[in-house]
Amino acid sequence: MSSIDKSGTFTLGDRTVKRLGYGAMQLAGPGVFGPPKDHDAALAVLREAVARGVNHIDTSDFYGPHVTNLLIREALAPYSDNLTIVTKIGARRSADGSWLPAFSPEALTEAVHDNLRNLGLDVLDVVNLRIMFDAHGPAEGSIEAPLTMLAELQRQGLVRHIGLSNVTSAQIEEARRIAKIVCVQNQYNLAYRGDDVLIDELARDGIAYVPFFPLGGFNPLQSSTLSGVAQRLGATPMQVALAWLLRRAPNILLIPGTSSVAHLRENLAAAELDLPEDAVSELDGVAMAA
Repeated sequence: MSSIDKSGTFTLGDRTVKRLGYGAMQLAGPGVFGPPKDHDAALAVLREAVARGVNHIDTSDFYGPHVTNLLIREALAPYSDNLTIVTKIGARRSADGSWLPAFSPEALTEAVHDNLRNLGLDVLDVVNLRIMFDAHGPAEGSIEAPLTMLAELQRQGLVRHIGLSNVTSAQIEEARRIAKIVCVQNQYNLAYRGDDVLIDELARDGIAYVPFFPLGGFNPLQSSTLSGVAQRLGATPMQVALAWLLRRAPNILLIPGTSSVAHLRENLAAAELDLPEDAVSELDGVAMAA
């Protein structure tokens, strides 16, 4: 049995995935733009993830752009039947690497076809609609038009399931009136816990919650409490942070990213870390101190 089996499983659309997966964003170059520094190392990370039991990989054709999807195809195609690849649309990259909204029907349709072509798939398992009304986080505004277009692409058979990324509770409500939503992908981690109530609401409805930046992203988690708990348990702070997320709610699916095989193995080992109650209580207080 793979060690990450201890993370448990959750239903994502019509697929059962292990709760500890892999996010491919860091395989692209600096700033998620351009090719990786070491092409062969990037392929090795993807192959190691699958070899260790990962069956949920998160990506997007605007990573690079096109870079991570092409790497995934080169490393893993033909794909195993139990591998679920989740991608995102709703953004594009400018020539200087800036992140720009891409919500028009034409842009969304092109993005779905780009993901299909570069991943080498006939249908995408899950497509998250990334909302970019504000560069700094979720912002209110109707998402009816782009989501209706994505639902049409689903009806055409190009997309199996639909998710949302960088959204507010009101936008999730609006979306669920238009299409079945199988997952929500927002920023959340030990120190950044604005979606606490939302996570529990989604869990009651069987909807997966996939935190991006589970380890802090571009600003890695820094906490004396986290470091202290890790030292006592003989683990790394990042392993403790991931184990806390797995314990936080049964619908949380983790997609920590890395471009290093050693770091990947370290992340996946978090599935075996059992947090005692006193450690959980300490960690729960990190957000209040942040």
